[in-house]
Amino acid sequence: MQAKRALEMKQTVYVVDDDDLFRESLSRNLVAFGHYVRTYSDGQTFLDQVDESEGGVILLDWKMPGLNGIEVLQTLRESGNQMPVIFLTVLGDQIYEEAALAGGAVDFIEKSRSFSIVQRRIELILQGNRAQPNNDKAQREELITVGQMVVDNVSRRIRWKDIDVPLTLTEFKMVRYMAEQDGRDVDYRSLYDLVHGEGFTAGEGEHGYRANVRAFIKRIRQKFRAVDDTFDCIGNYPGFGYRWQSEGAGSDA
Repeated sequence: MQAKRALEMKQTVYVVDDDDLFRESLSRNLVAFGHYVRTYSDGQTFLDQVDESEGGVILLDWKMPGLNGIEVLQTLRESGNQMPVIFLTVLGDQIYEEAALAGGAVDFIEKSRSFSIVQRRIELILQGNRAQPNNDKAQREELITVGQMVVDNVSRRIRWKDIDVPLTLTEFKMVRYMAEQDGRDVDYRSLYDLVHGEGFTAGEGEHGYRANVRAFIKRIRQKFRAVDDTFDCIGNYPGFGYRWQSEGAGSDA
């Protein structure tokens, strides 16, 4: 049944990894689940050949000769390519996960995890399975104004003090959801589910997903402050999550 669903989606999984044995093993598993697979042993060859119009998901190694994974991701995003990228790497330290997510990756998985974990995350991405709790308001209204921010649900863009804030689609969803709960606390899990769908747990330990969310929030704050260095509308509730405060005075914790 899982293989049938993958085939019906008719999208490609791109595997970019210099480890020949790992690349071959992963590719065989992906094909067995019905995915179309294209493999590349280095980042530059992948960048030269990838076609965003075909859609799909990119599985990207970090440590490669020539361009490393984060450089490949940066080049993709600078060129306007927004295909979802999952880092699949032996580098398990939180600093690498945060760098990957801040650079625009949608997930970060250690190679030691089972293939079933990788497959499930790919499946959710291809299905567009993104939880959007309590989001009816955003679906009804084209424009939402919260304090000095305007959320455009048609173009999926956000303006702060009449200036566009260059958020990714994932960052847009997080900001919109927090703003809809203006002044109320939003837990880490709800924000994480907006990104990955229900049931994922990134990072180490029972609450590893919190580091994932913190990396996104850090990047969002940086983007708002790039257009307004006084921005302080995202507050932190230690141990629970975040809150949007249209009146400001948010904590950076």
